[in-house]
Amino acid sequence: MKGRKPELRNVLPFKGETIKPVPDAPEWMTEKAREVWGELAGHLVAKDRLQPHYEYQFAGYCESVANFYNATACLAVDGYFFETETRNGRQQKKVAMWAVQQEALGAMMRLSALFGLSPVDEARLKVTGQGDLFRDLMDQLKNGAD
Repeated sequence: MKGRKPELRNVLPFKGETIKPVPDAPEWMTEKAREVWGELAGHLVAKDRLQPHYEYQFAGYCESVANFYNATACLAVDGYFFETETRNGRQQKKVAMWAVQQEALGAMMRLSALFGLSPVDEARLKVTGQGDLFRDLMDQLKNGAD
């Protein structure tokens, strides 16, 4: 081989794939929320989205999923409505678990956005930096408009 021999300061050793530790779910969480944590935490750690200072928000997301799951199970057994007799006659009203389910779903949607747990939010989190402000304009000038 010809050429200059590499110096050690120029050669970076191959580190291989490092395995990041996945934090355990906090003990104060409900059992179902801890299951959700176990399912998703590894994926978020691999994408660098579950830092220690985000764990409470992620715990909130897991609890919201658990609440949604439990409310949906109750609705499957008890139904969505009950009948009651009012001064206006017999009426159907929504059971309380319906409101719990809807509130949990809303919290899931808000918190999932923080961690990129939907396709739209994941794409939003992948955007990095502003880029070159005039690159597209200069490309059009050089190559002509499409």
